[in-house]
Amino acid sequence: MLLEDKVAVIYGAGGAVGGAVARAFAREGARLFLTGHKLAPVETVAKDIVAAGGSAEAAAVDALDEQAVDQHLQAVTDTAGRVDLSFNAVGIPDATILGVPLVELDVDQFSLPIAAYPGSYFLTARLAARRMVARKSGVIMTVTAIPSRSGVPLQGGYGPAQAAKEALTRALSAELAPQGVRVVGLRPNGIPETGTLKEAFEIRAKAFGVTWEQWQEQLASRTHPRRLMTLAEMADVAVFMASDKASGMTGTTVNLTMGSLDD
Repeated sequence: MLLEDKVAVIYGAGGAVGGAVARAFAREGARLFLTGHKLAPVETVAKDIVAAGGSAEAAAVDALDEQAVDQHLQAVTDTAGRVDLSFNAVGIPDATILGVPLVELDVDQFSLPIAAYPGSYFLTARLAARRMVARKSGVIMTVTAIPSRSGVPLQGGYGPAQAAKEALTRALSAELAPQGVRVVGLRPNGIPETGTLKEAFEIRAKAFGVTWEQWQEQLASRTHPRRLMTLAEMADVAVFMASDKASGMTGTTVNLTMGSLDD
């Protein structure tokens, strides 16, 4: 039980990544407070966790609304006494930001992910950190993606947004680690179980005329084991990074690209 008695807040818990991390945290003993822009999918995850014997509460929270995030965190601390883990898995629909060549992209469409992804991460991290610093303990986490470090066509501002999140992880750690708060990220390979990868595929299919199976094979061919990552594998690493076993790791984004990106 690597996370026994830890109090964890997960943003974007209704999505594939956030839901997988929530279930993994619950299995390791964490008490969960799950949030999402829409309540219904978050409630589904919470009910699954409770049915399996875990502890989870669901709430609708817009992770770009500072007041909403702050009020929710205050409710968590009032209820549980503290926040030990803050995990940001917030996403926005890729269909609105992908598929247009950069030279044809208008500045508002380009800027949308750059404002939303790092903005959400900054808000949730900053507000959690204020509570963690008081106790000199806590872990702040997020998830990025391969375009943060590799040029990928038709991604618009998505790659720069993920790179900004990784830079923010380093900056937050530089300021918070001396006060007992670790800040780490995960950079997984493409995960076929996620809606994000399927949305990206639809863009690729139109642009390059490949099937879902062909595209997965192309992505897998760039990895060392010649396969793509599973949600369970990513969530297991998230558990370890959130636990005291990873106390020596901060200010870094863990490379989970299965060899497709060199550090």
